[in-house]
Amino acid sequence: MPRSMTGFGRVEASFDWGNLSWEIRSVNHRYLEPHFRLPETQRHCEPLLRDALRKTLNRGKVEATLQLQIGRAEQSELGLDQDRLQQVIGAVKHLQRADVQLAAVNPLELLRWPGVVVEDAVDTDTLNQCILDAFRHGLTQLSDNRAREGAELAAFIEQRLAAIAEQVAQVRALMPTILQAQRSKLQARLEELTGQLDQDRIEQEIVMLTQKADVEEELDRLGAHINEVRLTLKKSEPIGRRLDFLMQELNREANTLSSKSVVTETTQAAVELKVLIEQMREQIQNIE
Repeated sequence: MPRSMTGFGRVEASFDWGNLSWEIRSVNHRYLEPHFRLPETQRHCEPLLRDALRKTLNRGKVEATLQLQIGRAEQSELGLDQDRLQQVIGAVKHLQRADVQLAAVNPLELLRWPGVVVEDAVDTDTLNQCILDAFRHGLTQLSDNRAREGAELAAFIEQRLAAIAEQVAQVRALMPTILQAQRSKLQARLEELTGQLDQDRIEQEIVMLTQKADVEEELDRLGAHINEVRLTLKKSEPIGRRLDFLMQELNREANTLSSKSVVTETTQAAVELKVLIEQMREQIQNIE
């Protein structure tokens, strides 16, 4: 079954050392393009996170944000590195004495300076494993979300395929009548224009026109492409690119059908086919 490239996952977890939360979003993209927003202290986790992401997803632009709190807010006091804080304050005063134009210094900005707030110590390996496990849980949510939306997209495509098959059946049923009418019309016009024209020559002209107006091959190929799309929708691997190619092939046959049209009915059918194909193509852009 197809999977959408649009999805969302959010995980919150509490531990003895503190809390963390992951928020993961994905939208359609030609390739897999991850973007991680991590605390500076956890940048070293990114290779492991990317590896976990590649094992779960194949395509899509993915944004993953980690919020990390070391230590229980209700149980611990804010720890400050006084030496570091004095260094930062001293640097600000030095700039002020040098007549550097500074806005009023917000104390909260001082607390955000790296190293000023001392976080509770926690084992690095334990912290990294907790971050990775929660990320995998978030990826599972995201993947499930993409699978549900993919099922809806598959139903949408199946409806359009059924409508295309109906148009093909209608044109196929009309073709014998259309070709016979064209044959009779051409024969009458040739006889009016030429009087006593060689009958063999008339037959040759009629056969040539009939061959040009015959769209049996195009109808057969449309039917084959419909079957291939349905088979592709049942595959478990990523199918977005293959479906996109099949939409191009369907559109090619619809254009040929339109160019060969000799009556209004087939022209209208070709237009309807192209509308249905375009509707599917727009949705397929979001399939992994």
